[in-house]
Amino acid sequence: MAATKVRPLIYRPPPRWYFWSALGAALAIHLTAVALAQRREAVAVELPPQPPQVVEATLAPPEATPPPEDIPLPEPPPPPDIKPEFVEERTPPPRPPPSAQQKFTPIKASALSMSQAKALAINAPRPPYPYEARAHHLMGSGVITVNVDPASGNVTDASVTQSIGSPILDDAATSTFRRWKFRPGSVSKVRIPITFTMTGASY
Repeated sequence: MAATKVRPLIYRPPPRWYFWSALGAALAIHLTAVALAQRREAVAVELPPQPPQVVEATLAPPEATPPPEDIPLPEPPPPPDIKPEFVEERTPPPRPPPSAQQKFTPIKASALSMSQAKALAINAPRPPYPYEARAHHLMGSGVITVNVDPASGNVTDASVTQSIGSPILDDAATSTFRRWKFRPGSVSKVRIPITFTMTGASY
């Protein structure tokens, strides 16, 4: 066999493009890693909804407040001096005894005029003119006699002494004169002449 020649080993440095390619690749990997890390931080992570939590709290009993201090009330001012007003009491005049009340002399009807009878009357309403009589133009004159209770002055009865000319007018007059009242002890009987015209009753 032929003997092979061993060449001596000589160190040769790598070419420059290999160094720059390795440096560029390292920088690219580093920048890519930084960009991915920032992107992951920017992405919001949505968590699944959690059920509401119930927190049990125990309230402490309120502290007992001390009773309020008794504050003395001011004494009320004394009442003003009010002078009593004296009211004069008027006593009614003494009534005569029953025996004296019955002793009177009533005026007779023949001696009493119509003006005097009106003056002695306490309540003397005027007879109304009935609508039916006015519708039929009923008019006339008559005389109504009233009997009076001397003790009370109330009219006990009224009768037609002379008809007015219509039962409607007679009833209107007698029913009204029964409501008359005279002064007690003044009259016992009164004759009242009355006339009905379209303007009403007059006496």
